[in-house]
Amino acid sequence: MENSQLLQYLPIVFMFILALGFVIFTMSLTHLLGPKRKSLVKQESFECGIEVQGNARSPISIKYFLVAILFVLFDIEVIFMYPWAVNFRQLGVIGLVEMFLFMFFLVIGLLYINKKEAFKWE
Repeated sequence: MENSQLLQYLPIVFMFILALGFVIFTMSLTHLLGPKRKSLVKQESFECGIEVQGNARSPISIKYFLVAILFVLFDIEVIFMYPWAVNFRQLGVIGLVEMFLFMFFLVIGLLYINKKEAFKWE
């Protein structure tokens, strides 16, 4: 019986091997058939037709990354509200209490971030 259960996963393993083989084959083929002419102009960084100014490794304010991470964090948390809204009637009062608790912690986190002045730009 255990052997027949393992055989059920054989198509998944086969598709994984096939997909991995396809990726390796296409990457190898493009590497072998692609042009290999290198020059200084081709090695330069290109940004939408704008001339390069300075070093790309120049420091950027941490506030930019902080706001980006906070946006992603709160954006992902809001996504959790969609399944709740779809199943609102089936979840009943317990689901409503859980969502209010979830939103409470979300607002507490937002107030904490605001208190730490993470959104203030200098």
